[in-house]
Amino acid sequence: MITATRILPAGTWSGTPSDTLALERDDRHRRRLVMRCVDKTVFLLDLKEAAVMKDGDALELEDGRLILVQAVPERLLEITAASPADLIRIAWHLGNRHLPAQFLGDRLRIRYDHVIEDMLKGLGATVTPTLAAFDPEGGAYGHGETHGHDHDHGEHEYAHEHGPERHHHEHGEAGVHHHHEHAHGDDCGCGHDHSHDDAHRHDHAHGHSHKHE
Repeated sequence: MITATRILPAGTWSGTPSDTLALERDDRHRRRLVMRCVDKTVFLLDLKEAAVMKDGDALELEDGRLILVQAVPERLLEITAASPADLIRIAWHLGNRHLPAQFLGDRLRIRYDHVIEDMLKGLGATVTPTLAAFDPEGGAYGHGETHGHDHDHGEHEYAHEHGPERHHHEHGEAGVHHHHEHAHGDDCGCGHDHSHDDAHRHDHAHGHSHKHE
């Protein structure tokens, strides 16, 4: 199978692409995967490390053909504020919730979420639903996602194809809320007594409760 081993950033390449790869944002963060284009060209994306393909980029195939990367419009919220200071404060709240956000000068874009929409309006933001390509800001360490989620799943991805006929993945409200489990010690400050005396210790290693004399 023919392979593509490098991404040519938008503006750095010329010529007529032989086919188009249309993907949503999450499907554009890849390392190694069989890809199917709009006009049925099939190739193996085989990058040295996971990277984000942005709208207007091109993938160069071994035989010199170019594949245009096209961002599929997604359901987003466009956010504006009364002043730059207000927009910075709003951006801080979004970052505090680990939400991928796209910065467009005097406005922001995030994935649609009605709970976050209500929060933003409570902060004084003007929020407008829109359908557009989504290219959020990369993480501070270059992971391409503010929450560090890497979509490179290893060699087993070779068996899957992404493109117009791929399975559609819903990224609903649960996708932006992170659940954290906390280990509680004898005094965790959570209002519960987690201490056990010798007569009531429980061994959970095998799912059984044993009383110790």
